[in-house]
Amino acid sequence: MPIKIYKPTSAGRRGMTTPTFEEITKKTPEKSLLVSKKRGSGRNNQGSITVRHRGGGNRPKYRVIDYRREKIGVPARVAAIEYDPNRTARIALLNYVDGEKRYILAPVGMIVGDKVTSGVNAEIRPGNSLPISAIPVGTLIHNIELYKGKGGQMVRSAGTAAQLMAKEGRLANIRMPSGETRYVSIECMATIGQVGNPEWNTIKLGKAGRKRHMGWRPTVRGSVMTPRDHPHGGGEGKTGIGLSGPKTPWGKPALGKKTRRRKYTNKFIVKRIN
Repeated sequence: MPIKIYKPTSAGRRGMTTPTFEEITKKTPEKSLLVSKKRGSGRNNQGSITVRHRGGGNRPKYRVIDYRREKIGVPARVAAIEYDPNRTARIALLNYVDGEKRYILAPVGMIVGDKVTSGVNAEIRPGNSLPISAIPVGTLIHNIELYKGKGGQMVRSAGTAAQLMAKEGRLANIRMPSGETRYVSIECMATIGQVGNPEWNTIKLGKAGRKRHMGWRPTVRGSVMTPRDHPHGGGEGKTGIGLSGPKTPWGKPALGKKTRRRKYTNKFIVKRIN
């Protein structure tokens, strides 16, 4: 995905970059795979704000992605590569031989006309989905299941890929994009290849308006607030926070505090990133 650089005709254009969208082959999405997406502006079912700085923005329709890849042995043809406003990766429209259409994450190298399938007997090529037991050691994979049949939950962002390091009995050793190494059941499904659109993190928005279009509202630093609004607030001029470590607006430690709750899965983590 080449990056388009704009001339500095204004302050907003200076430093702004956007994708050229050369890989996109179809502009209008498949209507049968669209779902209305309700935005709560960071609020829960009781109306309380649980995620700050959200609201506004464009209202895109959600594209239903097939993470489970459950059509075992049914071949499909890549009909189009499309843009998805709900994720960083591109998506591929598959036309199965039985007439059904589905979206999947488009890996690097996938083009219109490619043949894609899933199952134990599928070839080791980008876009095909296989059980980890049938994937050779050292292969780059994405869209990895944590629980058999639930669908891919890990490694779905643009440009990411995990590597199958080893197989030990009923478990597979996988190195995640973060550097963490963990065990996953060899019965879980994974997709071959690296997720497409790897240059997405080099894009510079250039102006605040583009961030607002994504549904992000302005963020204010705690150090410029009052003491009643933030632990970092108060003082004359630019002063230090006056604490041994940074705090959240609710007084909780902001750095170095472990937030992992599901400790029963710690036994599957071989190597942490820190």
